[in-house]
Amino acid sequence: MTVLPYQGSHRIHEFLMGLRIGVRRGLSWLGACAAATLITACTGSVELLASIPEPDANEVIAALVNAGIRAEKVAGKEGMVGVRVEAPMAARAVDTLRVLGLPREHFSGMGQVFRKDGLISSPVEERARYLSALSQDLSATLSRIDGVLFARVHLVLPERGPANEADTPSTAAVFIKHQKDVDLELLQPQVRRMVVNSIPNLAPERVSIVLVPSNATRQSVQLVWTTVLGFRVEADAATPLRVLLSVLALLAVLGIGVASYLGWKYLYLPRKPAPSEDTDDAKAEAA
Repeated sequence: MTVLPYQGSHRIHEFLMGLRIGVRRGLSWLGACAAATLITACTGSVELLASIPEPDANEVIAALVNAGIRAEKVAGKEGMVGVRVEAPMAARAVDTLRVLGLPREHFSGMGQVFRKDGLISSPVEERARYLSALSQDLSATLSRIDGVLFARVHLVLPERGPANEADTPSTAAVFIKHQKDVDLELLQPQVRRMVVNSIPNLAPERVSIVLVPSNATRQSVQLVWTTVLGFRVEADAATPLRVLLSVLALLAVLGIGVASYLGWKYLYLPRKPAPSEDTDDAKAEAA
């Protein structure tokens, strides 16, 4: 009686080999898809500001972080930077910066207005540029006061009139828009003194100051938290997290299915028998 070799162990070995290969391929494919999904989910941000000086960007980011909004700087061209926030937070970020008057307005100083450009200016042009530079310098100084959202100084300097007419006196009008919860009435004497000392032959009574409180109010930021599969996250981030976890779960199921199919393929599908040594010898003798 001829004893046939037991084929079960060979089948089990083939199954395990196929399963290992299938799992390896499935995990590689799963990892690539998960990485692509994660990168896509993490790029849901918008550029809130672009090409601003780094000090202004730092001030903007500090204000947004204090308001509970995550923000980051991105490198720009020519030493400038940008500010990016998450897409769901963009509207709230814009409203926060509007209330705070950020980023601050930039003014041209005397050096920028009167820089040499190789052209000869007329006396009228020189006077207009001087008034503009002086006004912007004063406006820039006033805008640095805490609580000031917008500042502008309008100047009228004396002009030489005809022989029988008196010179036009110097006057100054100061407009300041400030936060509603900041009282600048007590600073009016200091503001008036600064303007008077900056303009030649300007009398204190010729300076008018207008203070306008902003109607925009800063809304108190209360972060809403929720739980997604045991993870405590912000409500705005709950939906993207659910989508990401769902995609990962789907990819895991597909990976298991691919591994199972490859294991079944190695175990049950017929395979071509390998050529034996007897067959090779018979072919050699026939030749």
